[in-house]
Amino acid sequence: MEARSRRSPWPRRSSDSTPALVYLTPIVGGLIADRWLGRTRTVICGALLMALGHFLMAFDASFLIALACLLAGVGCFKGNIASQVGALYAPDDPRLADAYQIYFLFINGAVIISPLITGTLGESVGWHYGFGAAGVGMLISLVIYVRGRRWLAPEPTRAHASRVARTPLGRAERKAVAVLLLILPVIAIGAVGNQEIFNAYLLWVPGHIDLVFFGHTMPTTWLITLDALVSVGSLAGVLAFWRLWSKRQRKPSEITKLTIGYGISVLGLLSLAAAALIAAHGHKARPGWILAFELLNSVGYANIFPIGLALYARVSPRALTGTMIAIYYLHLFGANNLVGWLGGLVERLSGVRFWLLHAALVCGAGIFMAIAARVFGGVLAPKK
Repeated sequence: MEARSRRSPWPRRSSDSTPALVYLTPIVGGLIADRWLGRTRTVICGALLMALGHFLMAFDASFLIALACLLAGVGCFKGNIASQVGALYAPDDPRLADAYQIYFLFINGAVIISPLITGTLGESVGWHYGFGAAGVGMLISLVIYVRGRRWLAPEPTRAHASRVARTPLGRAERKAVAVLLLILPVIAIGAVGNQEIFNAYLLWVPGHIDLVFFGHTMPTTWLITLDALVSVGSLAGVLAFWRLWSKRQRKPSEITKLTIGYGISVLGLLSLAAAALIAAHGHKARPGWILAFELLNSVGYANIFPIGLALYARVSPRALTGTMIAIYYLHLFGANNLVGWLGGLVERLSGVRFWLLHAALVCGAGIFMAIAARVFGGVLAPKK
């Protein structure tokens, strides 16, 4: 799952080794699929491993084995299922970006629904049942995937895939890989505003934003639910907008959409800076400021994360698609580490300076992307 899936469900503390493994294992899974098993077999192995991991989580004695199964399962599943989405359309098909936005939309919907089931069972009946339900859900999803396999693009035989994997990359392919690796840190920097939502944002808001509604103070944790709901609505809205746009105008390239997304995200961070300026005068800011941030950030990120996936799927050499998409997810690891460092500044900087710093970082990422569109246009631009 993505990003905070857009809201990534994975741990966010950079001091743990587990988050690093969650972001690194998909690279191994991509290599396994690209060179040996193929994507479908690797995805099935990943789903079975994750289901087993959830079932083993129901027992204290098997915790470490369960964790290993979940990490291995995520590694086999994550990048390869995303690369199969990219294979549904030709690289020059403008619907490729739409496919990833739809993919991302359903992931966010699952992030809202699944905790209601597993969390409710875990808290009201027992955590054993919560983990068991997660395993059952994984098996159900696997059945759906296998039954729908005929709709996915056919895969080359293992012999052909192995032969392609051993073929040296051409000059254009090596250049494409180099450019994708070059822009990866920029994408990581551009994600800091979004990834901050589960970090300093939750600590900062209660002291600076008035969360009292009808005489009752809204729990801070409700901001996570608000964020998830706004995210799903924004993804659907952005998808509909670009569909309507394409009926009258040519769709912009992925790099252009990324640049637009960063610009909208900057506006969201500036709304937090404005709220901090109001709170600096002794009065908490009205909740409309965080609603503005949530909406602008979600609309901006809807033009960033799934569009980045589409870019990496289209530009990557065919023999390395699964691996390169797994590498794309590394930007979340880099962003979360940067967010962890920035979070330490929340008590040392004023709120205005803190959020302006985030806005400047995201703005810098947008400027770099605009420059990259010109400098690397031959590599990143869709082929006509």
